[in-house]
Parts: sequence; structure tokens; C-alpha cells
Amino acid sequence: MSDERGSGPHDETRAVAERYARRTAPDRYSPLRPEVWQGLQERQRAMLRGFVARGCSSLAGLHITEVGCGTGGNLLELLRLGATPAHLTGLELLPERHAAACQALPAAATVWLGDATQAPIVAETQDVVLQSTVFSSLLDDAFQQRLADTMWSWLKPGGAVLWYDFTVNNPRNADVRGVPLARVRRLFPRGHVTAQRVTLAPPLARVVCAWHPGLYRVFNALPLLRTHVLAWVHKR
Repeated sequence: MSDERGSGPHDETRAVAERYARRTAPDRYSPLRPEVWQGLQERQRAMLRGFVARGCSSLAGLHITEVGCGTGGNLLELLRLGATPAHLTGLELLPERHAAACQALPAAATVWLGDATQAPIVAETQDVVLQSTVFSSLLDDAFQQRLADTMWSWLKPGGAVLWYDFTVNNPRNADVRGVPLARVRRLFPRGHVTAQRVTLAPPLARVVCAWHPGLYRVFNALPLLRTHVLAWVHKR
């Protein structure tokens, strides 16, 4: 675990912005890359199975908030799957990403700029609160817990946090850290967690897909080579 513990919320949000500013090679995550689109499709299938397992026959009418919505890609995906624009909310810390999300998403959706722990979302109004590789960018344990508590407060009884993040540290990137499933359970102690491992380790996926895109599925058949968890954290 990181030694960055106990800094104030403004310190951590500023640090997150600085970490993102250091990131390079945005084309590494282009959906035109074979390892990226295969990972996206795998995650989407797992997410849809989760909605169905929870009795959802349609996303229309569900109130969904995404923490760290970036440029709006995940919310656009939910729209294509049938979500209602007026019931979608994206929260984004970085102004340039917020601006891109506002441009990409329909006007009926809400896109809010700032620290998600301060977002004006009424308690117990959301059916799903989504986070995708946000917590792995938060190195302050107290801030992680504060954000988790905030997300939990927004959920209706019967709602769920939809969680996607990686579980292992990246020795080449000190700006992120893995969030093991045990940590997810500690962050949401009152939640009922169901989870599955997904996503072939990205460094490996880039190598094997350079040989042949079909090798993604071959290597991904081994659960130990999957580095991410897709989890549902249910609020009873």
C-alpha cells in the first residue's frame, strides 16, 4: 500500500490531476488496437451478464452515475445499450476531459466538474454508481474511503456499485496501484460483493496481439493472466 495517507481531500485531487498530466501515449488505449477492443468487448459482456443476473431487462429508467467519466466513453456505451440520457450523470475532475464529455454526450445528460465527493447528488437516488479505473489512481487511503462512502450514500436500497479496476501494482508506474478485491470489500463493508476476473494483463496483451489478435482469447483463458476485476457491490 502507498505511504500517502492522511492528506486532505484537496491535496489528493490536486495530486490526481498531476498524475494524469504525466500520462503519455494516449493511442495506447485506442479502440482500434486489437488488445483494446477485445478487452472492451469482454468487459461489456461481463457487465451485461451482471445486469441480467440482477433482473434488469432494460437500462431505460435506471439512474446511473459514473465517477471519473473521462471523455464520456462509458456513458456513451450505456446510452447505446438503452440507458435514458436524462438519467445519466458523469462526474469528472479534469476540465479538459469534462469539456470533451460535455461535447460528446447529449444535452439531457448531466456532466459535473469537480471533486466527486462534493457532487450535488441526492442520497439514495441512484440505481448504479459506476467507477472504472478511478480508485487505482487514488493513492491516499483516506480519500479512497471518503469517495467510497460518498458513492454508497447515493445508492438506493437495492442499487449497486459497478466496479472495474485492476488488482495488481504496475512496477513501471508509481502513479497507480492495484486495488485487490479484499480492499474493495473493506471500502464497502456493508455491501454484498460479487466479482469476476477479466482483462488480459495489458502489457502481455499488447505483445501477443502484435503476433496475432486471436492470441488474446488464448492467453485470456487462463484466469491468472487477468489483471482486472469487474464487481457488483450490492446495497440491500
